[in-house]
Amino acid sequence: MNTKIPARQLGKQGLGVSAIGLGCMGMSFSYYPFPEKKDSVHLIHQAVEQGINFFDTAEVYGPYTNEELVGEALAPYRDKVIIATKFGFNIQDGKMVGVNSRPEQIRKAVEGSLKRLRTDFIDLLYQHRVDPAVPIEDVAGTVKDLIKEGKVKYFGLSEAGANTIRKAHAVQPVSALQSEYSLWTRQHETEIIPVIEALGIGLVAFSPLGKGFLTGKIDANTKFEQGDFRNSLPRFTEEARKVNQALLDLVNQFAAKKKTTPAQIALAWVLAQKPWIVPIPGTTKLHRLTENIGAAVIQFTKEELQEMEAASSEIKILGTRYPEALEKTTGL
Repeated sequence: MNTKIPARQLGKQGLGVSAIGLGCMGMSFSYYPFPEKKDSVHLIHQAVEQGINFFDTAEVYGPYTNEELVGEALAPYRDKVIIATKFGFNIQDGKMVGVNSRPEQIRKAVEGSLKRLRTDFIDLLYQHRVDPAVPIEDVAGTVKDLIKEGKVKYFGLSEAGANTIRKAHAVQPVSALQSEYSLWTRQHETEIIPVIEALGIGLVAFSPLGKGFLTGKIDANTKFEQGDFRNSLPRFTEEARKVNQALLDLVNQFAAKKKTTPAQIALAWVLAQKPWIVPIPGTTKLHRLTENIGAAVIQFTKEELQEMEAASSEIKILGTRYPEALEKTTGL
């Protein structure tokens, strides 16, 4: 199946991408066990062949190994694809150790990313998490210089708060904010989405399938492998999964009605919210890749969206998305 994926614009600086991207993190980070490298390379090639041109990675995934994988896989297609990566953490002895967005650290991270990604420039460079010790104006100014030098094309932020976004955008226009957004993670609708809409910034939605929950393949009895980070997430305790099944039941109802899958409903819902939102579901399975791409052509009527809104607003999600200490590193 070769679905024609429509294009979407992120920001006002000219960044056009496929309406669905591919988050590559899970190929070598967080979702243990990982596939063989050759299988991941093949999946990335298939994504390009099926119309995806937007690929997401970060230096801290691995660390480093995910960028190396993405760089190797996309080298034959470099002129056809948009590669996004991120800076913003200290990495010591192969581990992520606190945030660091000092200008010299940004430059060091970018040089490393360019080598691993086998490219002369990074299409979209995000600050991975806000660093409270470094004024965001200094971060934006450093990226502005990197854009002038031709090493970066577009500037992005991830999980940033409204004031941070405004301040950064005043120094160097932000093309995209990457934050978690899905049917069960909607806190950004109150403040963040109106702010980026007013500023003309796109939203790249990570975990649009709720870290797998909205695919319908996870229930209260699911056991995650040792090393799978969902074991530490409050929303994925056995009790929370039992309660949160109510949202999945709603998604399943719509999937049956539209003769499609729960994952496609969840992705199509994200796409239907705004024309400048691009979900980047991750997967390591070819059939899931094709399924996710199929969501690009699913349309909801206004009435269907209102029905989903009314029904989902009655459902209380149990559990925060991250443990409290980790949740505090987002926003600012």
